[in-house]
Amino acid sequence: MLEPTAAVQSLKQYHPPLGGRLGLRFDFNENTAGCSPHVLARLRQISAEDLARYPEREPVQAAVAQWLGVEPARVLLTNGVDEGIHLLAETFLESGAEALVVVPTFSMYEIYAAATGARVHTVQAEEDFSFPLHRVLDRITPATRLIAIANPNNPTGAVAPREALLEIAEAAPHAAVLVDEAYYDFYGRSVLADIERLPNLFVARTFSKAYGMAGLRAGVLVGNPLHIGFVKRVASPYNVNAVALACLPEAIRDKEYIAAYVADVRRNRARLQSELEALGLPYWKSEANFVLVRAGAAREAFVSSMRDCGILVRDRDRDPGCAGCVRITVGTEEQTNVLVRALRYFVGKSAEVSA
Repeated sequence: MLEPTAAVQSLKQYHPPLGGRLGLRFDFNENTAGCSPHVLARLRQISAEDLARYPEREPVQAAVAQWLGVEPARVLLTNGVDEGIHLLAETFLESGAEALVVVPTFSMYEIYAAATGARVHTVQAEEDFSFPLHRVLDRITPATRLIAIANPNNPTGAVAPREALLEIAEAAPHAAVLVDEAYYDFYGRSVLADIERLPNLFVARTFSKAYGMAGLRAGVLVGNPLHIGFVKRVASPYNVNAVALACLPEAIRDKEYIAAYVADVRRNRARLQSELEALGLPYWKSEANFVLVRAGAAREAFVSSMRDCGILVRDRDRDPGCAGCVRITVGTEEQTNVLVRALRYFVGKSAEVSA
């Protein structure tokens, strides 16, 4: 009888809420304004002949490398950051190896690592979700082969200081240290410049968030040329589709559009956090395009009330340390107006019930 491996049978499953998602999509951290008009224009130019050909990754990869300011040999375009995580796990993990993941965080780190048969050790963030540097350092062993850190982190929006990330990479030269900078654009700080000095350091970026291209599935993994070469061995030569490759140059060329969208998100993030404070709803300061709110015992009522107001938010109650928490994506100014009214309605209604 055919059976999957023991590692796969015991894997946790990622269950994104894809059904019945009508309303403002503040549950997936997507760009709520859409991609650059230049990307749309390029999409309209794609021909049947273009789609009939296998995609050529290398020319666009070289353009992305130039945009990042690194040599092409350091870059691998991926099918979203998800594939970059998957490829690192396949390249550096095996049965008997260990992976470290700081939680709460993006669940695919643990899933991809565990699928290889490696042991996954989770390190709990501090109570205020600040980065647990010393706990991570204490868990590094000779068997540690992968350390995954989201910076800014999802779902908390918290960040790890650059010095802490570099200290981890220096303390574990035998491990691939992935710094997932999917939300970099909303934070503005990176360890990309440090990859030349630290050969075990990898940086991942995505075009799904600020660039509004989540549906095209495009990401990039940057690291030491030798190690990126090994990662490429386990990657499909056609891993990024032709449509995404056609649009990427337009996306990175339109700097004004991205700058304007990021500035808008930052303004509305500050406004949302001020509103939450005024309403007495506990939250954590975020450096990403979302804010984590603790609704406590009213979590289910909060999620339901937002849905009744036409707003989808993400329930994070099951994440480690996130009991009673809900994550809210930051939208445009007009969308934030709708959200603020919904928040005020919920608090007002809750006060009436408890009175």
